[in-house]
Amino acid sequence: MTGTSVSTHILDTSIGRPAEGVAVELAVRAGDAGWTGHGASKTDSDGRCKDLPALPDGTTHVRLHFAVEPYFATTRQAEEQQDAPRARDSDAFFPEVAIVFAVKPGEHYHVPLLLNPFGYSVYRGS
Repeated sequence: MTGTSVSTHILDTSIGRPAEGVAVELAVRAGDAGWTGHGASKTDSDGRCKDLPALPDGTTHVRLHFAVEPYFATTRQAEEQQDAPRARDSDAFFPEVAIVFAVKPGEHYHVPLLLNPFGYSVYRGS
């Protein structure tokens, strides 16, 4: 699967800014096999992970795991800008987000995460 790659970024839609410092784990699998950890990163000041490794040959599915609870525990700006109640003591109703998607050899997959304390959305970007 030479040349198959994944990138991601996170936009905190509650404040209209990139989500910096979110830990992201990349796991891969081939067919019905189990998941294998393949890389990890943290979002930069632009909310991007630019250093995720290329996918190994035979990869059919990818899982991106975003650890968002620590991000919201340290980001109180969203709460200050809205009247919504706190989701939990950690400020995150969804403490983590796991996105699984299928891949084909030789393509690039950009998977943005639009995030707020009470929900998220994801899509295949370009």
